[in-house]
Amino acid sequence: MSGEQIVWQADDEAAMVECGKRLAAALQPGTVVHLQGELGMGKTTLSRGIVQALGHRGAVKSPTYTLVEPYELGELTLYHFDLYRLGDPEELEFMGIRDYFTSDSICLVEWPARGLGVLPPADLVINIERKGLGRRLQLDASTARGRAVLQRLQAGARP
Repeated sequence: MSGEQIVWQADDEAAMVECGKRLAAALQPGTVVHLQGELGMGKTTLSRGIVQALGHRGAVKSPTYTLVEPYELGELTLYHFDLYRLGDPEELEFMGIRDYFTSDSICLVEWPARGLGVLPPADLVINIERKGLGRRLQLDASTARGRAVLQRLQAGARP
């Protein structure tokens, strides 16, 4: 396992939520995470684990129709984007996308390829694919901030 990549296995939905909780402990404000995978791979389930671990007590749903769901978590704001229904990346400019990506926020982006050319680059890219009945998560660092997240994850026990 290098400092650039970690691979996890999640055997069921509960394990996917636990992966999200583990990841939440390693994220820092300013981190941009791209979540990639086909429909039904668990991107929103992973996001739910992250959001809950950071202190949110309500429901965590996919913002498929609203494009973004904000979570005020004390000093931190987490923005959960789902760009699946985005018609054109330019729509992101109209919604003021750049205002969400600040040094005080964490941004989780599902279907980031749909915002290509407008979204800021990811610090961490998580590819989720089916493996048997479970899921294989490959976490790749794209920046120094992403590598720091992976180092914090490697310092603890893996899911």
